[in-house]
Amino acid sequence: MADQLLEKVQDVLEGQIDFEGQRLAELLTTGVLSATGAIAFILGFVLQDIRLSLWTGLGGTALTFLIVVPPWPFFKQHPLQWLPAQGQTGGISIEVDGKKVS
Repeated sequence: MADQLLEKVQDVLEGQIDFEGQRLAELLTTGVLSATGAIAFILGFVLQDIRLSLWTGLGGTALTFLIVVPPWPFFKQHPLQWLPAQGQTGGISIEVDGKKVS
């Protein structure tokens, strides 16, 4: 029972996402931070309040953190199919410093 719970916690903390999920996370980060920065600047400029502008930027950064850092399921929709491991290198000989490695 404890092993299963520990395995689930470890799976969540490892954050396994695929390459498409990484691309999506990068796009979300760029988009949300850019939009938040623009909104914070305009809001601070119009209202002439630097404190509001900074808090808006901080809130947008925290929102981006909550969207991107946890390994949400939509970051794991395209798993890779790896080739099976092979015992030999397929007839290729590898030499390192004059010694045969495989």
